[in-house]
This record gives sequence, structure tokens and C-alpha cells, in this order.
Amino acid sequence: MNKQLTLLIFALIFFISCTKKKTEENKNMNRLADSKSPYLLQHKNNPVDWFPWSVEAFEKAKEENKPIFLSIGYSTCHWCHVMEHESFEDQQVAELMNENFISIKVDREEMPEIDHLYMSVCQAMTGRGGWPLTIVMSPEKEPFFAGTYFPKTGRGNRPGMLELIPSLMNAWNNKQEDIQKTIEQVNNYLDNANNIQPGSALNKKTIDDAYNNFIERYDKNFGGFGKAPKFPSPHNLLFLLRYHKAYQDTMAKTMVENTLSKMRLGGIFDHIGFGFHRYSTDQEWFLPHFEKMLYDQAMISLAYLEAFEISKKQEYASIAHEIFSYVARDMTDENGGFYSAEDADSEGEEGKFYVWSTSEIDKILGPVQGKQFTDVYGFNDNGNFHDEATGQLVPNNIPYLKNRIIDYSVKNNIDIKSLKVTLEKNRNTLFEYRRNRIHPLKDDKILTDWNGLMIAALAKGGTVLKEDKYTNAAERSANFILDNLRDENGRLYKRYRNGSTGLQPHIDDYAFFIWGLLNLYESNFNTYYLKSALELSEIMVADFLDKKRGGFFIGPNNGEKLIVRAKDSYDGAIPSGNAVAAMNFIRISKFTGDSKWEDIAQNTFLAFSESIKRIPSAHSFMLTSFMYGLDNPKEIVIVAKEKNAKTMSSIRKIQEVYNPNSIIIFKELKNRTELDNIAPWTTMHDTVNDQITYYICENFSCRRPTTDIDIAIKYLQ
Repeated sequence: MNKQLTLLIFALIFFISCTKKKTEENKNMNRLADSKSPYLLQHKNNPVDWFPWSVEAFEKAKEENKPIFLSIGYSTCHWCHVMEHESFEDQQVAELMNENFISIKVDREEMPEIDHLYMSVCQAMTGRGGWPLTIVMSPEKEPFFAGTYFPKTGRGNRPGMLELIPSLMNAWNNKQEDIQKTIEQVNNYLDNANNIQPGSALNKKTIDDAYNNFIERYDKNFGGFGKAPKFPSPHNLLFLLRYHKAYQDTMAKTMVENTLSKMRLGGIFDHIGFGFHRYSTDQEWFLPHFEKMLYDQAMISLAYLEAFEISKKQEYASIAHEIFSYVARDMTDENGGFYSAEDADSEGEEGKFYVWSTSEIDKILGPVQGKQFTDVYGFNDNGNFHDEATGQLVPNNIPYLKNRIIDYSVKNNIDIKSLKVTLEKNRNTLFEYRRNRIHPLKDDKILTDWNGLMIAALAKGGTVLKEDKYTNAAERSANFILDNLRDENGRLYKRYRNGSTGLQPHIDDYAFFIWGLLNLYESNFNTYYLKSALELSEIMVADFLDKKRGGFFIGPNNGEKLIVRAKDSYDGAIPSGNAVAAMNFIRISKFTGDSKWEDIAQNTFLAFSESIKRIPSAHSFMLTSFMYGLDNPKEIVIVAKEKNAKTMSSIRKIQEVYNPNSIIIFKELKNRTELDNIAPWTTMHDTVNDQITYYICENFSCRRPTTDIDIAIKYLQ
């Protein structure tokens, strides 16, 4: 009885302690505690009195005549974590911010229009940008100061928050005339930047100028373009592959293949768990910034898939398989959607989850196998990379390859196939061991735009690699978006997390998701996805199109009212929404036979043509879209009595021909009504002698139909 009473007392004390702790935690939370964004939730316990972007915040700023301190970042941003720890978790800094500002936190992945607008201000004012993005502005959303990362106290030429805040408040209270002058200059800049008049038509010269710029910047030793840091920028590689196809330029293909091969050998690739890290801090693709983004996996896999299509080299197909394995294992929600990102940091240290000591490898694999693995993957007992901040050698290792598998097999007289089998077995052992480490944060929000990219990649993978599991994964995600991220009028929402849907959509949500739906149709030929792509395209035109000047605004007609309504044409880490929209609409015009879609695409090219001509290589995906119409685009109609294994096998053979500027329509005679409504120009297409029949067309003018697949392939080539 005494023992039971003692246990009861301990349980009661524990309960009271937990309740008290919970109460204290809740008491210390700011307004971000109610957010669905993992990034905003990271800041919910800061002593800074954060607001989300909201009417309440701006009204309070007006009432109290305080400037807005706007901080924009994202959940897997390393320097965002650093600034939070140094400044936003600091009581002294927080007191200064709370006394002088209304402070707003924004997740750039949820509100890209806000991020784009204020990032353009930062770049104009300081000559550079990045995250965390720091903006100080009036209650009317008009910025007068911009920067990125600021520590608590100054370092070198970089002021700290303790110096910055008093200086800004002195200006706010005593130098309003100067502030208003800055605001006026910023507003004029934004007006000019976002009111570009349509220019003259693009032409082959613009395409060649972009290509020549890539030639000038190409790193023949390590692949990629420029020196350090190096970003994969797979949309540039897609442009070069299409350029090679259109103009038979072998150097374009060489640049892509060298880049893709060197990326896979470097530390930017996770050799233990697969998937690509964000970028390489050095020229050789060795030392990565360790975060992993869904959009990188999608776009990079598309580049490897097209490289495989054009070269038939199995290594590119294998790498696409590896990327898809990572996404399926670590980035897929049980309902089919895809998560956004994984952090670079774990246990407060960047890359800790991914690096190894030689002694650790020996302990796990044994001294013989361990030595083999560390030799092949470039390990040193003292570490193989230096800390960026201190320049000191770190006593850990990043796995990377160069050409060591071949060198090791030759040097040690080991059959290379046998060596690869052993290395794969040991890689899997290390992967299982790594599972028990403390994992980096996973940003588990499901974004419509990034899911669209992943759907496009997986659907393409299903087609090119002839793997139904990839098509099925794309279909699950598409169904999830269509079922959970649309309102009663069919308009998209931006984000889903923990059972909650919300946030206004942006151009990327429509453009990227439509891209995914079109690729999915060409993978499984379910007309539901083609029909959905058309419906969303109509909404996109109604809500985003600039009917006067062409092109699409980032935000919708009824969206957040900012200083200006921005449009964008530059590619960043991913292609611009306008470039993808142009590609989509050219494809849709080929599917439907309706020229209005191609007219919208051509007007989009004209809307941004002057910007494109100034910096062609920064618009590589726009030029890829433009090239679509120059390279004899084809409409391929395949007609059969029903969709069965034989029919799909024939379609896949047609799809083996690398012909990126084409569309394929499959017409199943027993279920033709919906397709006839979508593509009325195919109404008269029928089988010949009840056999699978191929129509190869250009501008809807078709060659004689054939039942011989070899003749159809010859027409395509």
C-alpha cells in the first residue's frame, strides 16, 4: 500500500510539473503559435512579439506610428537559424524590437509574391540578396531599409541589431524627410521594374546568345557554370539538351553530360541516402549546403531523365531512380502529397547528420571493409573538409567519389562489378546506421507548386523509365491536390499541412501543377488529368493574366494588395512561372487545336522580350518554351480499340524517340467522347483495319496514318 501511495504521489508531482511547464511554454509563445508554417512555428517561443503577415499587424503599426520590421525566411535556411539564435532569441534584442517595431515573420515559400517584391528591393538597395531577408518599412508597406543577416552585435562592416535598431529609430523619429525620399525612390524603381512594355519578337539570335553565354561560363574541368558557389540549375541543362536536339550542337550535350556526371560524383549528392543537397559551396561539387529541397529533386531528376533519353546512358537512368527512391522514402506523405524540404542542420550543427569519421566507419563495417569504403569515398583520418567560418579542418568526412571506384578496382585488381556490389551492401549498412541519428527537421507542408514539379518529374520518369510505380506516385499526388487543395469554384490553394488547407495561390501553383497534369496525361492517358489541366488554365488566365501587356502577374486579381502588382520572368532556383505557363499553353494548343492558348504564350514572350534579350541565359526556360515552336513541333495521335498492355507497349516505343517538342494523344475508341470534346481536331482519327494506328502531324496536318510502328518512328525522326 505504501509503495502504491508513493508511486501515486510521484505521478501527481510529475503531472503538476508537466502542466506547469506546458503553461509556462504557452505563456511565452507569441502570435506565431497558431501558424501552420513550420518556419513560423520555429519562432513561436522567441521573446520577439512576432506577428504573422496580417491586417492586425499593419493596423497596430498605424495606430502606434511604428515602422514594420519584416523578416522573411524559410524553415531549412541555415542563416535564418543563426540569426534567430543570435538575435531573435536574445532578450536584449527582443526588448529593443518590441519597443520600437511591429515585427512580422513571413515564410517565403508560402508567400512568394511578398518575398519577390521585397527581395527585389533589397537587391536594388544593397546589390545583393538572400535569406533571412530583413526589411524595415512604413505601416503602408513601403520599405526604406533592406538587408539580410544581422548578428546581435556588429562584425567588421556588418552592423549588429544592437547598433542597427537605434540608428533606424533615430531616422524614423528625426529624419522623416530622408525616409520619405528613400520610399519615393523605391516606389519609382518598383513601378518601372513592373511596368515593362512589350518588346519585339524573340528570334534564333536570342537563343544563340543564351547558348554562347553558357559556353563562356562553362567549367570544363568540373562541369557546371561559373566557379563557386555552384547551383545545379537544371532548367539550364534542359535548355542545352533542347538546343542540342534542335541544332545538332554536340557541345551543348557535352556540357550537360559532364555537369550531370560530376554532380553525382561530388558531395552535393547524398551517397548514403540519395537525393541532392541544395548547392555546392565550392567549384568541384564537393562541399554542399546540406539542406534538401523537393523542387531540386524534381528539376534535377527531369534533367537526368532527358539526358538518358538523348544519350541512352544507363547511369543517368540510375541516378533518376535514386532520386525517386529518396523522395518516395523520405518526402512522401501517407496521403500522396510531397513534403517541402529537409533542413541542413541537426543538433544545432550544419551537416552533422550526413558526415562521418573514419573510426566510425571502421567500427560499423569492420577494418577491412571500412578501409575500402573510406578509400573509395575520399575519407581522411583528420577529415576531408574545412569549416567555412574558421577555415579549420573538420574531423569528419563527406562521402564523394570522383573516379575512385575505377581507380580502386584497377589498383587492387578487383572486378569492378564485384566492387560495386560490395560498396552498395556497405552503403546500405551505413544508411541503416544513420537512421538512428537525430534527423534534420523535415518541413512537412505540402505546397501545390512544388508538388506540381514533382508530379511532372515522376510522370516523366514513369514514361521514360517504363516504371508504373512512378506514374502511380504522380497520380496519387495529383489526386491529393485536386481533392484537397481546391475551393468550391475549382481555384487552387497554396498549402496543406496537418489536415488544414489555406493561403492564396500564386502563378507558380497553377503553372507548375498544370505542367504536372500534362505530363501525367502523357504517362497514363487518363483524360481526367488533361481536362483538369484545361480547367485550371482557364482559371489561371482569368485570375493572373495581364490583359494589357501580356504575361502573368505573380499574385491573383483578388490577392494581397502590395505597393505594386509584380510580374517576373527570370529563372531562379526553379523556372519562372511565366516561362512554364508559356510552355504549358503551347502544349495545350497542340492538344486542343485551339490557337488562343498559343497566342497567350506568344504574348508572354513579347511581354518580357526586352528583359530576355538583355540577359538571355537568365531566361533559359523561357527560351526553351520559345524553342518549342521553332523545332517542327509534332502532334502524335495514337488510336486503338482499347488501352491494354499491348497498346501501352507501343506507345512507350514511340516515346523512346527523344522528341521533346511534341505531344501525344491516345484515343481509345470505346471511350472517346470526352477526348473528342477536348481535342475536336482528332474526331475523325480512327483505326486502320482495327489495328493500333499512328498519326504523325505537324500543325495539325497529318501524314498518311500507319499501323507500322517502324514507319511511325521514321516519321518522327
